[in-house]
Amino acid sequence: MTDWQLTIDCTNPAVLVPFWAEVLGYEVQPAPDGFTTWNDWYLSVGVPEDELDLAGDGADRLFDPTGRGPKIWFQPVPERKSLKNRLHFDIYVSGGRGTPIDERRAKVDARVSELVAIGATVGRVDDSDDHYATLLHDPEGNEFCVA
Repeated sequence: MTDWQLTIDCTNPAVLVPFWAEVLGYEVQPAPDGFTTWNDWYLSVGVPEDELDLAGDGADRLFDPTGRGPKIWFQPVPERKSLKNRLHFDIYVSGGRGTPIDERRAKVDARVSELVAIGATVGRVDDSDDHYATLLHDPEGNEFCVA
């Protein structure tokens, strides 16, 4: 098995880390042993202070507490998102096609309402045939779907 993590470019990890922790049921990864904050660790490995978010503690990583999902690193970059994502999350909450469509709609709409309350915006709703999903954007505009 190959060890890997998902890396998401962003301009403000301090906004995206708590947002995606809530969306995915992940937790913020604690700073490495021997360090109080991630910024302390980054400084110890030579990251220049002017590249750190000194307003926070530098927490920019998430992990799945169940151990099933990959670690996620929110890598700060200077440029803002400008194009459609080539990779995105699909968040499954509806129970799938074996669940009656009205029940799926209600489950998706409920989760979408929760995510909008923490900073997501709705892009569009796909309500076609026997499919129901909503395209959302995270606080930096990255697309993801709830189905």
